[in-house]
Amino acid sequence: MLPTGVKDNQLRESNSQKVHPQPMEENQNPEAVESLVSKIFTNVSSLKSAYIQLQSAHTPYDPDKIQAADRLVISELKNLSELKHFYRENNPKPVCASPQDSRLAAEIQEQQSLLKTYEVMVKKFQSEIHNKDSEIGQLQQQIEEANQKRVKLEKNIKLRGLLTKESEGSGDENGFFPVDLTPDLFTAAVEAASKAIHDFSKPLINMMKAAGWDLDAAADSIEPDVVYAKRAHKKFAFESHICQRMFSGFQQESFSIKSDNLIINKESFFHQFLALREMDPLDMLGQKPDSIFGTFCRSKYLVVVHPKMEASFFGNLDQRNYIMGGGHPRTPFYQAFLKLAKSIWLLHRLAFSFDPIVKVFQVQSGSEFSEVYMESVVKNLIMDENDQKPKVGLMVMPGFWIGGSVIQSRVYLSGMKVAE
Repeated sequence: MLPTGVKDNQLRESNSQKVHPQPMEENQNPEAVESLVSKIFTNVSSLKSAYIQLQSAHTPYDPDKIQAADRLVISELKNLSELKHFYRENNPKPVCASPQDSRLAAEIQEQQSLLKTYEVMVKKFQSEIHNKDSEIGQLQQQIEEANQKRVKLEKNIKLRGLLTKESEGSGDENGFFPVDLTPDLFTAAVEAASKAIHDFSKPLINMMKAAGWDLDAAADSIEPDVVYAKRAHKKFAFESHICQRMFSGFQQESFSIKSDNLIINKESFFHQFLALREMDPLDMLGQKPDSIFGTFCRSKYLVVVHPKMEASFFGNLDQRNYIMGGGHPRTPFYQAFLKLAKSIWLLHRLAFSFDPIVKVFQVQSGSEFSEVYMESVVKNLIMDENDQKPKVGLMVMPGFWIGGSVIQSRVYLSGMKVAE
């Protein structure tokens, strides 16, 4: 083997463009060292680019871009570390054999110093990201708490508005209301009331089944002469039962409620509609159980739910006695009823807000079906021209005259056939 100095001179003479900062074994490829050095410079350049991206992501502050740039910096640092280990494993005794090697070693040392600086900056940025994330979390919590306070304040404002308008009956000073009083608003309220009747009939029927009631006999007791196309259609008998009792007294301004402090005017009706519209009825009754609305709920519950029915549901009349005593229980069944009561109450308040007031009309069982004033709750009926005109078996929802328009009543037709 040649001495080290001789061998280095021969290598420089054969390729003056290549630098070998360490002894080369006979079986080692000079191009591999050149490739390693090239990779180091490329890696450092990539690291600089990643650091610039990390800086840019902070102005403006963008957490997603910061995280992406941070991952890129870490990746480049890992690549550089792998090159370092590779170099040390293949060159265990580095020596500086020439001035060129010294310059290369100095440059490498400079790059390593830069890497340490980058590492410090990365840690600093990571700390800033963590602080920003903490600030964001605190702000989000403050926003959530503020929203909760806002909802409570809105409920309190609406509740105070409702109670004030019930007692004073005064309108807004400028005659301005946040919702326009239009026929479309009333039509939407009719649809909501119809849906509420349907929704309350479901738990009522389910509880009757659970209590062992004969649903066929119960339906026949409500209206005995109805011929149903399907057994499942007997649910409309229970909806009709609920409807008849909930709308009893609807045509009266007082809704058959006795109150010494009841002041009636159109502004008061509309204010009450607006005040209760977005409120949970149980929240309102918790604040004012003896309000006009509270009296309405108690009176309607006692006529919709028969004592025998309630006793079979719960095994006692404790809930009924509590309601008769002026209370409003927080049971699931009563809360379901309150949703129904609220929808009918809002419809009544809205009907008497119009000038002229909205008129309600009902359809008697046995009446001939009129497409002008009635709508069938069953849509797939088979109509034969030779048959007699269909007869109304049940009224499921009354109709209304609003201005010069008609909102059809919803009826179940007796003795009809339906398409399968």
